[in-house]
Amino acid sequence: MKIKFSLIFLLILSGCLNYMQVTTIKKDGSGNMFIHYWMKWTNPRDSIIVEQLGLFNQDSVYKEFSSQYSSIKNVEVYRDYEDSTIHAKVELEFNSLDSLNSTPVFKDSKLSIKDGEKNTKIFSQFIKPIATGFGFESKNFSMTFIYYLPGQILDHNATEISRNKLTWKYTLDEIGTGKYITATYRPFKLKETPLWVYIAALFVLVIVITFLFTKKVK
Repeated sequence: MKIKFSLIFLLILSGCLNYMQVTTIKKDGSGNMFIHYWMKWTNPRDSIIVEQLGLFNQDSVYKEFSSQYSSIKNVEVYRDYEDSTIHAKVELEFNSLDSLNSTPVFKDSKLSIKDGEKNTKIFSQFIKPIATGFGFESKNFSMTFIYYLPGQILDHNATEISRNKLTWKYTLDEIGTGKYITATYRPFKLKETPLWVYIAALFVLVIVITFLFTKKVK
């Protein structure tokens, strides 16, 4: 059954569900992403519903995270019987953040990095509203987004920050009808080639030319 991630968490479960997304963006705009979501079930009915939704079906998860602009490196689905949890993990790489909008799971997430004033970049992602029912308690729902941005952070609405690592963590109530996470940063400068590299290259070139000229004279 195909997962409808726009309604992925329309859950009729009594347990809790957690979602974590860790994204690293490189200077050229490409990057990688790791996603881990898991939940605890309290009775056999929960397990049956999970299977029907396809949230933890490896083939379904793979399809929802696939697109022509990204490359899936790993998909893992497993159960931990010690604490009665079921997990799904996805690792992927992308050419540009906004290209992920063509991936089914990120439809309407409005992922983007735009040019700002004075050589800055503006990152944003929209967290879609999530519907629940049948007594699902919002306090048992947690979503965490971690971004490593390639620059000096100038402005943000993250709940935590450590240098260029930004973390947004919300409960269902805090997400409400939807929420944008955003940050403005000034990209790190590309490392300049050290002067000694040019000198060494010139030195080698002189030696080669001298050798060839000497050989030709002989």
